[in-house]
Amino acid sequence: MKKIHVLILQAFIRPFMVCFCIVMFVLLMLFLFKYIDDLIGKGFEWYVLMELIGYQCAVQLSMALPLSMLLSSIMTFGNLGESYELVAIKAAGYSLRKAMTPLIFLVAFFAGGSFLFSDYILPVVNLKMGSLLWDVRNKKADFLIKPGIFNSSIPGYSIRAKSKSKDGTVLYDLMIYDHRLGNAANNVLLAKEGFMQNSADNNYMILRLKDGVRYEESRSKNAKRYDPRQQFTRFRFKETEQKFDMEAFQMKRTDESLFKTHHSMLNLKQLKLYTDSNKLQLDSVSRSIFLETKNYVSYLSTYYRDGNVKQASVKHFDNFLTDYVPTDLRRGVISNALGQAQQLNNIFEMKDPEYRAYLDKDIRYHIEFHRKFTLAVSCLLLFAIGAPLGAIIRKGGLGLPVVVAIIFFLIYHIISTMAEKAAKDGSMDPLIGMWMAIIVLSPLAAFLTYKSTTDSALFDADQYKIKLEAAWKWITSKFRKQTPQQQP
Repeated sequence: MKKIHVLILQAFIRPFMVCFCIVMFVLLMLFLFKYIDDLIGKGFEWYVLMELIGYQCAVQLSMALPLSMLLSSIMTFGNLGESYELVAIKAAGYSLRKAMTPLIFLVAFFAGGSFLFSDYILPVVNLKMGSLLWDVRNKKADFLIKPGIFNSSIPGYSIRAKSKSKDGTVLYDLMIYDHRLGNAANNVLLAKEGFMQNSADNNYMILRLKDGVRYEESRSKNAKRYDPRQQFTRFRFKETEQKFDMEAFQMKRTDESLFKTHHSMLNLKQLKLYTDSNKLQLDSVSRSIFLETKNYVSYLSTYYRDGNVKQASVKHFDNFLTDYVPTDLRRGVISNALGQAQQLNNIFEMKDPEYRAYLDKDIRYHIEFHRKFTLAVSCLLLFAIGAPLGAIIRKGGLGLPVVVAIIFFLIYHIISTMAEKAAKDGSMDPLIGMWMAIIVLSPLAAFLTYKSTTDSALFDADQYKIKLEAAWKWITSKFRKQTPQQQP
């Protein structure tokens, strides 16, 4: 490897690492902003949040890697062009394509690694990420008492405190309703003060109550009427403890096997297996619909004439009633046809949800299958756009290259998102939908590569100004020549 190749590799790797970290940070912030309501106030341990962020970093790799490739390639060749290093390389007898050869191999290595990552690692990450995010979103918020408001988050209890201390551990003027028996008025507890703390294993919350009274009514659990034999009891206490089970506030981990059949959690072999199995189910539903409806569809129609049953061709169906069916039998024929049409409609309404469910699964499996390849190809495509674009604009830093990179990435992302949505809706083939952005932008990459190798001043404003002035002079000269001829 020559010094020119080492120079270009070093010039690419540094901005690539910086851009990758910045893009990943921005994507993580967007993720946290999206799920901030599900994370705040639930008392998660730090390692749970770090595990969630780690999984999200792997999931966001599909967006961070192509964008980093585009941005770093524009910055690299923009810096080389701005400092006239590309001119020196070409003066030494190296073409731009030849100087980029090691960098092309490096990007191809990243693309191959991203394909292996999306096939072997990303399904496992999606499985763990989906399971953990499900548990996080379904976990209840920590028990919180607001002054003057009843809190019913603990099953079987309603708790209200008129006020509390600044640190929230001491509650004043407590009222606790125990309605575990189905009637909130059965057991009531009043206390002037209560100190709140957790048990050693954090499975229970303990309230140390002072100066209070407990009212209990010995009504049976299923009693619906007042019984004079029931007993009403009042207990006064100086100090007592009330224990509350906090199991409902603990985060329970869901079995990951429940999510294993999701399309985003399958590799290529599993996707092919599930696709074939789903195809058999889809064909089975289609066959059952055909068998149930064929009895109500006939290509030849029967009619009565002169007391005999005859056949009428389909091409004469418009005149069937008037030409072949006697007047006294027309009402019966129409009624029979309407009945059969209603039977067909009932069959379709009954089978349509099942058919659409299998059809939607088939589309999702095909979309996920092609997604494994589009991540790797998008890295190559965006590099093929960014590298010649940076050599043409010849501007480095984080100014113009960032703006140009964001514009081209937005074009790629918008096209891919809209095409994927159309594929999910069934209005576009999954193959075309997933590769639409690459198909559209590939000619652009070839055009920019050609312009960069021919030293084209594609973004030079002075060149466009000169061409516009020349065009204006040509138009005015033509107009001056034609003006005398038009005079009488």
